Amino acid sequence: MIKFTKNLNSLSETEFTSIFGSVFEKSEWIANETFKQKPFKNSQDLMDKMINIYNNCSEERIIEIFNLHPKLAVEKNLSNFSSKEQFGAQLDRCTNEEFLEFKKLNLNYKKKFNFPFIIAVKGKNRNDILNDFRTRIENNYQTEFNETKTQVIKIALYRLNEILKINESFELTNT
Repeated sequence: MIKFTKNLNSLSETEFTSIFGSVFEKSEWIANETFKQKPFKNSQDLMDKMINIYNNCSEERIIEIFNLHPKLAVEKNLSNFSSKEQFGAQLDRCTNEEFLEFKKLNLNYKKKFNFPFIIAVKGKNRNDILNDFRTRIENNYQTEFNETKTQVIKIALYRLNEILKINESFELTNT
């Protein structure tokens, strides 16, 4: 991450997007839309604006965002955040049996819901994730859509907090 010692509200759109563009997996457009809503009163205002943009998307757009997320444990092409998150949950250290179960669950889940299984893995281990996966695959579509939408928000908030923590030198004053 880039460390800035300037007012968050004075960042150019390019700077803002390079910092906040990966908060929602491969959905830089949310950062671009958020940028248009500045000035930000404080970090909570920034978070609220990003989450509101996401929450106000159509169901079709939400599903597009879901489908930008990687499959757990089996995906090789990960964003920096996803790689760090999956590494933290030790999904790179699955036993052969766990890997095969993740592979099967990913396939069956995607067939059933038409989007990948998404869970905020921070603070979880492989067993926690597999248990949630086994449970959630039994949900009906609407329950799982709502849960997945909530999980995407949790991931975004973790990422936003990490970015803001790394960039503690941001000043949040109106310009």
